[in-house]
Amino acid sequence: MNRFERALEVWAPRAESVDAVIDGAPLRRASMRSTRDGWWATDEPFSAGTDYRFSLDGGPPLPDPRSASQPSGIDGSSRVVDLGAFEWHDDAFRAVPLAEAVIYELHIGTFTDEGTFDSAILRLDHVAALGASHVELMPVAEFGGDRGWGYDGVDLYAPHHVYGGPDGMTRFVEAAHSRGLAVILDVVYNHLGPAGNHLASFGPYFTDHYATPWGSAVNFDRAGSDEVRRFFIDNALMWLRDYHVDGLRLDAVHAIFDMAAVHFLEQLATEVHDLGSTLKRELIVVAESDLNDPRLITEPGAGGFGLDAQWSDDFHHALFSVLSGDRSGYYADFGLLEDLAAALTRGYRYAGHYSHFRQRRHGRPYSGLDGRRLLGYLQNHDQVGNRALGERSAALMSPGRVMIGSAVVLMAPFVPMLFQGEDWAASNPFRYFTDHRDTALGAAVRDGRAKEFAEFGWDPQTVPDPQSRATFERSRLQWAELSDVDHASVLQWHKDLIALRAEYPELRDGRLDAIRVNFDEDARWMSFRRGRVTVVFSLGMAPTTVANDAGRIRFSSSDAIRLVGRDLELPADSVVVLVSD
Repeated sequence: MNRFERALEVWAPRAESVDAVIDGAPLRRASMRSTRDGWWATDEPFSAGTDYRFSLDGGPPLPDPRSASQPSGIDGSSRVVDLGAFEWHDDAFRAVPLAEAVIYELHIGTFTDEGTFDSAILRLDHVAALGASHVELMPVAEFGGDRGWGYDGVDLYAPHHVYGGPDGMTRFVEAAHSRGLAVILDVVYNHLGPAGNHLASFGPYFTDHYATPWGSAVNFDRAGSDEVRRFFIDNALMWLRDYHVDGLRLDAVHAIFDMAAVHFLEQLATEVHDLGSTLKRELIVVAESDLNDPRLITEPGAGGFGLDAQWSDDFHHALFSVLSGDRSGYYADFGLLEDLAAALTRGYRYAGHYSHFRQRRHGRPYSGLDGRRLLGYLQNHDQVGNRALGERSAALMSPGRVMIGSAVVLMAPFVPMLFQGEDWAASNPFRYFTDHRDTALGAAVRDGRAKEFAEFGWDPQTVPDPQSRATFERSRLQWAELSDVDHASVLQWHKDLIALRAEYPELRDGRLDAIRVNFDEDARWMSFRRGRVTVVFSLGMAPTTVANDAGRIRFSSSDAIRLVGRDLELPADSVVVLVSD
């Protein structure tokens, strides 16, 4: 077997000299020579396991911007890794097409008590038995401290060392594939975290021409941006090629600023799809955006960026506000059954309509596009964790309304997504947590979050401290709840509906013009029909009678639901799924 060795390389276009600083007793410096367009390389090759950093113009040693592993965290040395050494056994695996997917979002650090890739593997059978086809991982790129959401990552090529690093990541993906589960990875290309972010020392990775809510904007279109774009696209391709990940979820693409003729997102989607063709695998790119702009998922030939799908916050807001009664913040634009009906039949609720929350028109029509280009959900990490107390739906609404919510999500004409534990109405919150070792930064995060929620009327004293370990530990899933009869019944409800979705092709049909919706705003009931399957739910205070021509009851949330002649009687906060043969 050939021993793996490679030269060390780095892009540092402004440096006059660069040294590789090799760990050891004592430290050793290896001079690097300028090779091409701001790149530097060692003449000497280094084997896997070598720990090193780079010194620019005699300055302090810094981690490699493309470090494959940071075994001691964001400020430690980088490590050479042979990403081709892992012996994969997934050649026969092919992901379920996104249009037929059921996605399960999870956070490695709180999915299990141990918070590692290896411990998460032991729970993948649960996800597979649920009927999900994909797991979507919140970001795993190296970030500061031991615990966090991952959206402040700074070493984008290195799987977080606390989770298990590169070896743990490869084992997790292999294990998912062996269970028939595809893996989508959440990546953050709109900003980097505040701690351990050394990219600006190496080159023009950031620009002051734009601004983001989280700090400096990434330089995608100014001087020096060609290599910056390459840095992020190579990162995307690495996850897909070397770690066998099946797709990427791009965080907050509305904060990616690019005025180039070929937008970064279009270039990224093109190269990902080209890689998929080469590998003979379907590789997907899903975006988070609050713009309600279908150009993201429109083909480049028609003026779009060519992404495969996007999260649908309008659907979430419409469904959540109807079920919870929440009208705070952006929920002020929602709350009527009419809003939910619009989201179900038009994709976006706001498609050029006036938004009272924004005090302007918002969005454009979702015209001629398949509903399966949108992900629909009642919960996700943002919508749960960005509440002051991190409450899940089960803590904010009745059990009946929780079951209504899951029925609407799983029977809607979108790709359904569940958040970890939602499938059994997990009782624990999912809160925002950090582990910044810089006390001033930790205090700034704590104070900023308290101030943010105070503006929404929350008592700052009640907002959990993100830096407290207890905030993190409270967010861990409690798998023992599955032995409780109430939680088990919610889990079975989800399994039944996912199985029904697989059974009836019309439930995997994304034609928005094929869905038939009826509702009574005053009586607080709604029905929607998709081929042979009809969902009817009631939010009224009293029992509701709805005319029925939809067929027989297949699943219901309450034994009190019954057919009386051609009428359907539903108690308050109940839902029924009917099928016609």
